[in-house]
Amino acid sequence: MPEDIEGLLDIQGLREAYDARPSYQRNDYLGWIGRAVRPVTRVRRIEQMVDELRAGEGYMGMAWAPRGARRRTPEPSEP
Repeated sequence: MPEDIEGLLDIQGLREAYDARPSYQRNDYLGWIGRAVRPVTRVRRIEQMVDELRAGEGYMGMAWAPRGARRRTPEPSEP
C-alpha cells in the first residue's frame, strides 16, 4: 500500500474499516487509485474511497454493505 494512503487511513481512523473490507475490494481500490494518470484524478479517487469507508457502505460508486448489515425483506405474514 502506498505510504500516503496508509498514513491517511491511519490519520482518519479508517484503517480498521479498510482492513475489514474483502480483499478484492482492497486490491481494487489500490489498483484504481494507482492507475490514475492525473494527480487530481488520484486525489478524487482517494477521497471517494475515504468517503465510502467512512460511510461503511458503497464500493467504487456501487451499492454495497457488509454482510451483517444487509437489509433483508421480511417474510410476508400469513393471513
